[in-house]
Amino acid sequence: MPGNIIELKDLYKTYHVGETEVRALRGVTYSIEAGEFLAIMGPSGSGKSSLMNILGCLDRPTSGEYILAGEKVSTFDKNKLAQIRNQKIGFVFQSFNLLPRTTALENTELPLLYSTTNGRDTTERALESLAAVGLMDRAHHKTNQLSGGEQQRVAIARALLNNPTLILADEPTGNLDSKTSTEVMNIFKTLNEEKGITMIMVTHEPDIAAWASSRIHLLDGQIVREERA
Repeated sequence: MPGNIIELKDLYKTYHVGETEVRALRGVTYSIEAGEFLAIMGPSGSGKSSLMNILGCLDRPTSGEYILAGEKVSTFDKNKLAQIRNQKIGFVFQSFNLLPRTTALENTELPLLYSTTNGRDTTERALESLAAVGLMDRAHHKTNQLSGGEQQRVAIARALLNNPTLILADEPTGNLDSKTSTEVMNIFKTLNEEKGITMIMVTHEPDIAAWASSRIHLLDGQIVREERA
């Protein structure tokens, strides 16, 4: 039995906007097993983005504990957080976040840009990542020569480059048509089932959430419903 890769204990996140206090998360407690595929659902303002930012080590909770692979994230300094984001977590966003006027290969290589990996190894690893998402033949095409679905697959290849144990996907099919969405979700499912990568995905769409093995529904910063396969 795999253990928990993530444990959330009574997470609160409060923002101050002027004199207004916004309680984005209110006592979230949840565990995610290694190799799980979780969908996070809920309306706008439910706390999904705040939770994802904390899971991705991009933000800290106001109170509560986030334990990632057995370590308390609250004890990490800036360098350790940056290392975790670069080596352990892959990010996939709705807007692809690719650099314009650069090739699929160059975009995929980005996470290794500031590493000590030599150029040949970098290119080989990037080509392997592109092959994993079925884009080997588009490696030298520029961003503006790729369809929306191909651009998202490049973003997934980039997320895979450092062999992450966890992929966080924020509305990954939000800008895609239904056919392309299915292609992207098939890639996620394969990465989850064949490589054992833990997948956590925010989505508004029930048909996309149905690809996940577990689902949680947020409302007003709290988990109001859980569904586990």
